[in-house]
Amino acid sequence: MKRHVRLAWLLASLALLAGWCGAAFAQALPVTVNVAGNVATVRIGTLSSPLADVVLSFDQATGLSAASLGVSAELVDISNPTLLARLPNASLNKLSSAFPVMLTVEPPTAGGLVQRRVTHIEIHTHALAYTSGSPLRLFKAPLAGSFRDITGEIAPGSVRTRGTTPGWSQFLVLADLRPSSDVIVEKYAYLRTQLTYLSATERAPLATLLDASEDALGAGDFATAIAKLDAFRARVSQRAGTYIPDTWRATRDVRNVAGELLSGADTLGFSIGYLRDFGH
Repeated sequence: MKRHVRLAWLLASLALLAGWCGAAFAQALPVTVNVAGNVATVRIGTLSSPLADVVLSFDQATGLSAASLGVSAELVDISNPTLLARLPNASLNKLSSAFPVMLTVEPPTAGGLVQRRVTHIEIHTHALAYTSGSPLRLFKAPLAGSFRDITGEIAPGSVRTRGTTPGWSQFLVLADLRPSSDVIVEKYAYLRTQLTYLSATERAPLATLLDASEDALGAGDFATAIAKLDAFRARVSQRAGTYIPDTWRATRDVRNVAGELLSGADTLGFSIGYLRDFGH
């Protein structure tokens, strides 16, 4: 049986089973987690019919294990009003019936996981088809919270969505049909919100770089907009750990500000490049 046929059969079977349990279903999916060094790999689905492979590559982690990650996955109802209310725009953010899968990474408080800066996440699935200029995006949200775009790359094979995260969340792969200019405005605003967690001394030079990037973009100067954003990222990386907090702990008693800034800048850079290349 070909892989795409197995995927379709598994999704249909799970959907039928979930339908017996109620219309607004959330059907748990099997997951297998393996850890080697600073990398965790997750298979969603069965060995014979995997739905997705997930790779979590940590900049630096201690206490990393399958148990300390707290990984789960579920098949969700794409028309569930509660889920739709968590999206930025339910009419323009579309969850495909071909891959209605939510990944949750929620490390247990007593699990001992500690990480620095960001973790690179890749969700790879054959259930979705890659096209140049694809509107597919990687979104994340806190438990029961609002989803936001964290995409750093969309690559073929069939679809690989990549992004970075400074902490842990729920993840969805969505088609985002919002204008790129609107998404970019939101991402600049998000970074400015994260800057408020810094001292005035640390905040000022980063705010200047961010303003210069946005001004250049407004003038249609993509090269300068990206260069200023790269300088922003370089300064955060240089100051992280000494002047800018860069640690996340399962005890959730510190804020990984450097990770938030690096992750936010990464996805903003993706959106600027997408606007430059595809004009939307």
